[in-house]
Order: sequence, then C-alpha cells, then structure tokens
Amino acid sequence: ILDSEEYLMSRDIQIVFLGSGRQDLQDRLYDMECRNRDKVRAWIGYSDQMAHRITAACDILLMPSRYEPCGLNQLYAMHYGTVPVVHAVGGLRDTVLHYDGENEGTGWTFERAEVDKFQWALGQALYSFWDHRDSFMGVALRGMHKDLGWDHAAYMYECKLLEAKYAH
Repeated sequence: ILDSEEYLMSRDIQIVFLGSGRQDLQDRLYDMECRNRDKVRAWIGYSDQMAHRITAACDILLMPSRYEPCGLNQLYAMHYGTVPVVHAVGGLRDTVLHYDGENEGTGWTFERAEVDKFQWALGQALYSFWDHRDSFMGVALRGMHKDLGWDHAAYMYECKLLEAKYAH
C-alpha cells in the first residue's frame, strides 16, 4: 500500500490504517499521513474495538497480505458490508471470491503481491463503487449473506474428505 501512495492519493478516497509492525513502515505511514492530512489517518497499535469500528465504517477493506494463514479481518468486513480487496493467499483465497462481473463475487482479489496487481484490483473495486453502484452493493450484500458459520465449514470439509476418499 505504501508503494502505491501516488496512485492512492490521485483517487477520490480516504484511507485509515490500523495496526503495528516494523518501525520503518510505521514511520512511512506517519509521513504519508503528514503529507496527506485530508485523506490519510494512521492508527498505530491495535484495539479490537477500534478495528471493528473502522471496518464497519469503511466501504472497502485493503488486505494485501504477503502471508495470511487464516485471516479474520476480511470475514468481519464482509459481515459489516465492507468489501474486501485482498491478495489471494492462504485463508484470504478461501474466503473472498473474486468478483468477475457476473454478480458472483464477494470482493476483489489479486494473485501476485505486486504493486500493479494491487492497484488493478483496487481500481476495479473503485470503478464499481463510483460507476456501477448497484454491482458494488451486490458484492457487499453477497459478503453479508455469506454463510461463515462452523456448520457450513464442517459440511464443506466433509464433502472434500468424501471426494478424496472416492477419487481414483
């Protein structure tokens, strides 16, 4: 995201960062915030309550994780109607279905952790948000209605096990 500052700031968007990490990245976030006070806020640290408030208030969640074994933030986002844009890795690949223009997806994904791939996926989401609001709202609603409960997950797991058992 930090390497996309020029791209992001040229769009009619506002960004809120939440989290903590390497000091050099935190410093870059603060610098980005200082340069773009009307568009960027950085909340360094973590508060579960604040994370839920921010996620619920956003239209789009950006999650360009390089590694994500499970990931819960995209699930919270979908529950709130916040559309995820994620790097299709680990649990993100399993939980966010790429919107393909045929009204079946629950967000936008990109396959390679590269700046241009991230920008493409975000660009698709923003295009839908600004120019095809009905389609964007459909993506948000599908995320909200997605069955994320354990009963469904257990059923899908059982189906995969049976499929593996009877495959030749």
